[in-house]
Amino acid sequence: MSQLGLREAEFWEEGEGGRLHCLLCPNDCRIAEGETGACRVRQNFEGVLRTLNYGRASAVHMDPIEKKPLFHFHPGARILSLGTVGCNLSCAFCQNWSISQATGGTRRMSSEEAVQLALAEAGNIGIAYTYNEPFMWYEFVAETAPRIKEAGLHNVLVTNGYVSEWPLREVLPHIAAMNVDIKSMSADFYRELCRGRPEPPRRTVEIAHEAGCHVEVTNLVIPNWNDDERHIRALIDWVASISADIPLHFSRYHPDHKLSEPPTPTDTLLRAREIGLEKLHYVYIGNVWGGSGEDTRCPSCGKTVVARQGFSVSRVKVSGGRCKHCGAGVNIVGG
Repeated sequence: MSQLGLREAEFWEEGEGGRLHCLLCPNDCRIAEGETGACRVRQNFEGVLRTLNYGRASAVHMDPIEKKPLFHFHPGARILSLGTVGCNLSCAFCQNWSISQATGGTRRMSSEEAVQLALAEAGNIGIAYTYNEPFMWYEFVAETAPRIKEAGLHNVLVTNGYVSEWPLREVLPHIAAMNVDIKSMSADFYRELCRGRPEPPRRTVEIAHEAGCHVEVTNLVIPNWNDDERHIRALIDWVASISADIPLHFSRYHPDHKLSEPPTPTDTLLRAREIGLEKLHYVYIGNVWGGSGEDTRCPSCGKTVVARQGFSVSRVKVSGGRCKHCGAGVNIVGG
C-alpha cells in the first residue's frame, strides 16, 4: 500500500516549466516543484503530484445523519463521520477553518481501518466524509467508498461541490447521498469571500441529481452578503428548476474565522423558508432550535411525517417513501 500521506494523486498532468496541472477541481492549479495547490494538500514532489492527506484523519465521530444536514436520508440514523484536512475554497466565514485550511492535527487511518470501524459500530448506516472538503481527500474516498458499498453500507459526502466533472462522475456510482453547500448565486460572493466561482457547485448538484444520487442543498445565510430577497429567490428558482423535491436548508450564520458580520436574524431565515415553500416541497431552517423549520411535512396532506428537535428525530410517519397519513409519495430515502 502507498505510504500514508504521500500517495500519488489522481487527476493531473505535466505542464510547462516543471509545473504540474491539477485536474481535480475548477481551480486548475499549476503547481511548481515543492509547492502545493490552493487546497494545501496536493504537492508537486519531484515532478509527481502527491496527496499529503491520504490516510490522515482529523476527526472521527458517530453523528446523527441530521447533523450533515441530511433530513431525507434514513431519518434518525447515525453515521460514522470522517474528515481530514484541506479545502479548495478559502471562505472567510468558514466554521471548520482549523482543519479546512490544513492546519489541524491528524492521525493515521487506512482505508481498511475505516471500513472495519464502520462495520463495528452498532446501528451505523455507513460513512459520511465531512468536516473538511471531502473531494480534497479524493484518493482515500475513492478507495474506501466501494468497500463500504460492498459491505451493504452507505457513502455520504458533505461538500462544497467545487469539483471537476470527470472526478465527480468517477466516484458518484458509490455515493448514496450528498449535501452540497451552495453559498450564493452571486459570482461576487464566491470571488470576494471564497476565492471561487458559483457555477461548478451548481453543476455538481445537477450531475448528482441526474445520476440518481440523493441530494440536499444547504445555504448559509449571511447578513449583508446573501440575505436579501433577490438572492434568496434566485437560489430557490434554481433548485426548483432541477426538482421541487430537493430539500433546501437555510442555515444561520454566526461570526467565525475572518468574517464579523452579526448572526443571521431568525426572521430572515423564516422569511427565506416562507419564500422557498412557494416552489419547493421541503425547506428547513438550520442552527436554530425549535419552531416549524425542522419538521418534514407531507406535500400532499400537510401533516408531519418526520418530527425533529435539533438533531433528534422523535417520530417518523413514512413507509416505503409514502406518507402514512394519506399514502402520497414523500421524497425520503430509508423511510
